[in-house]
Amino acid sequence: MPVNFSGIVAAPGFCLGVTCDDEWVEAIHFLEPQTEVAPQSPLAKEIVRQLRAWLDDPDFVFDLPLKSQGTPFQRRVWAQIAAIAPGQTRTYGDLAQTLASAPRAVGQACGANPLPIIVPCHRVVAANGGLGGFARHDGGFLLDVKRWLLAHERNS
Repeated sequence: MPVNFSGIVAAPGFCLGVTCDDEWVEAIHFLEPQTEVAPQSPLAKEIVRQLRAWLDDPDFVFDLPLKSQGTPFQRRVWAQIAAIAPGQTRTYGDLAQTLASAPRAVGQACGANPLPIIVPCHRVVAANGGLGGFARHDGGFLLDVKRWLLAHERNS
């Protein structure tokens, strides 16, 4: 089903599609490079402004109204992910140990994250030093995006 984006922001090698209603940020999607779409509402304009600020400075701190989503376990995982500082990573196993869970369950919660960048699931990597998956993919375009996100934060 096609998504009606509230705005699309260009980034190096990909785009970020945002969806929101009048009050809440609902989702951010990684998209193949394409033409930007101007924000369609005041909140979408603010989301786009903050995403561009983060693209300029990976230490930028988001301040957006996020729609409450996910299961209680997913929200616990996302809270742990949100606490990982820019330029740092943690493994799926590290988070699983903190949450008294399993790495696979943490990975599934990462893949279900509707707000990447804001809840920086790209900062969670495999124990063997590999990238692991990203947005429920283990190869191709999205892993290239994850590589760029990690490099962007390390170079700040």
